Amino acid sequence: QVQVVESGGGVVQPGGSLRLSCAVSGRIFSIYAGGWYRQAPGMQGNQRELVATISRGGGTTYSESVKGRFTISRDNARNILYLQMNNLEPEDTALYYCNAQVFMFDESAADAWGQGTLVTVSS
Repeated sequence: QVQVVESGGGVVQPGGSLRLSCAVSGRIFSIYAGGWYRQAPGMQGNQRELVATISRGGGTTYSESVKGRFTISRDNARNILYLQMNNLEPEDTALYYCNAQVFMFDESAADAWGQGTLVTVSS
């Protein structure tokens, strides 16, 4: 079983910064890919926007709305994913979810989600 726990959300003024963390634990061998998604107010059901991804080799992708402001990174030794968010805008207000695709010690693979951490950008 895989546990994914996000942290680091909060309330910040426009132009401010936050760093989100995503701790992945369980009988995992490694994280082979990960991503951050967000659900903004008004999105329905399980609708989420892909914010950023990072591959096993460290390659990254970003949505156009956050490119140049957000940076995704990973700590392979500690199985943690990060999302550094700079120059935050009110439109970034959302519940941010971490997704981790992992290899398990039993050689199976798993795709796990956290419960989300809330980011509010407001003056």
